[in-house]
Amino acid sequence: MKKFLSYIIGIFLLTVFIAVLFDGLYTYVFMQSRNRGKIETVFNSTPKKYDVVILGSSRANNHFVSQMFEDKGLKTFNYGMSGGHLFEASLMLKLMIERKYDIRNIILEADLNLSNDQESEGVAAKFLPYMHCSKVIKDHFLTEENFNELYYIPFYRYVKFDSKIGFREVYKIGVNEKTNALNNLGYYPLEKHKNGNMKNNIVNLNPLPHNKYYEEIKNICKKNNINFIAVMTPMCENVVGMNYFDKVKKVYPEIHNYENIVVEDKYFSSCGHMTNEGARLFTARIIKDFFGK
Repeated sequence: MKKFLSYIIGIFLLTVFIAVLFDGLYTYVFMQSRNRGKIETVFNSTPKKYDVVILGSSRANNHFVSQMFEDKGLKTFNYGMSGGHLFEASLMLKLMIERKYDIRNIILEADLNLSNDQESEGVAAKFLPYMHCSKVIKDHFLTEENFNELYYIPFYRYVKFDSKIGFREVYKIGVNEKTNALNNLGYYPLEKHKNGNMKNNIVNLNPLPHNKYYEEIKNICKKNNINFIAVMTPMCENVVGMNYFDKVKKVYPEIHNYENIVVEDKYFSSCGHMTNEGARLFTARIIKDFFGK
């Protein structure tokens, strides 16, 4: 019996040792990553100075043409993340502040994403390699249900989110394989597709009366003397339930409603995402209204 128990304990300790070893190895690799995505690029960066930083979901990533701001003399980067929620946008801003970024203006896409205050697992997972290296990342995940497993069990987060931060990603970082996430100053242009989904129904969507992460972003901007610009971005003509944007305006009157600035379907790749041509029309209007002087 003693021999059996010793064997079990030995296997357990060996497993823990291997998990700790691989956890450290993977984390070390992610600490070297600077050209794969927006999150690791910010985490591993030195202090930067921006006139305009853009945050939000794909409706930020695909709608704000960074180069058009640059052409006006405004140093800009689009940190919108496809699939992301305000949970990730808030954490991205916290990370920039932790990295001592000097930011004059934040443009936040705040519309459909106001309807929830949950994390987007696929995007949030990309912050996890750094949760032992950054207090703001650790604290941001502290109230999540699975925090203890993610933080205290070595290598668990890499196994659970293998498709995002597992072996394949570690390998691609190791061979210095770049992605297109940082191209075009973070802006991702879309084309018109004949099979694009040009219908949407948001009748049952409602903005939360107090979205925790929207309020966090607003308060961080106030605390750091950053001009905060929150906007709603366009959707195509065939949306059912467009009064959602009126609901947002009622709950958050400070958010600027631009959902009807571009409406024709020819400017949309899908109902919620404009083509490059539509994005350029929209961005021109934003620059005119907020940076015209």
